[in-house]
Amino acid sequence: MKNAALTINKQDTAEIILTAAVNRFSEYGYNKTTMAEIAEDAGMSAANIYRYYKSKEEIAAACAKSCMSEKADVLKEIVRDKNSSASEKLENYVLTTLRMSQEAALENKKIDEVCAEITKSKPELIHDKIASNKALLIEILSFGNQTGEFNVDDIMDTATAINAMIVVFDVPMFMSLYTKEQFEEKAHSVIKFLLTGLKRN
Repeated sequence: MKNAALTINKQDTAEIILTAAVNRFSEYGYNKTTMAEIAEDAGMSAANIYRYYKSKEEIAAACAKSCMSEKADVLKEIVRDKNSSASEKLENYVLTTLRMSQEAALENKKIDEVCAEITKSKPELIHDKIASNKALLIEILSFGNQTGEFNVDDIMDTATAINAMIVVFDVPMFMSLYTKEQFEEKAHSVIKFLLTGLKRN
């Protein structure tokens, strides 16, 4: 019981640190944030914060992993919705990906700094995210083939191509390229194009 309580306490403290980091990254940006400032916001000493995270880069990576995990959980629910057709799953997947990116960009005006840091220092996280996205797209395509809705010969290659096609909707730092309405219009055009190619004649 004592060890379990200690583990929970450590998890709570780690979450407090991440919350403080996200808030400070959002307001001041990654580059202008220090470990001492995160520690102060989290209500602890700078020395104590190093017991949980060795560097600011490690905190940023943990924040990114948490955000990616939350997004993946939402997308999994869409993909595994038993009441949706394959076309509906794909449409909801693309639109939800876009809308979550828009929300992230709106809530964190300086998210591009964190994205740039993660891409540079923790590229394996980006590769893990790509693999996770492809796995979900494979589920959608496989389901479509099973129900006769889709006619996809090479599911792996097709999932890779779709993921590459919609990546612009999946990166918060791209959200400044177009207005919300323009992005919605582009997403619907991509969905229409994809479904035309995937469906049986």
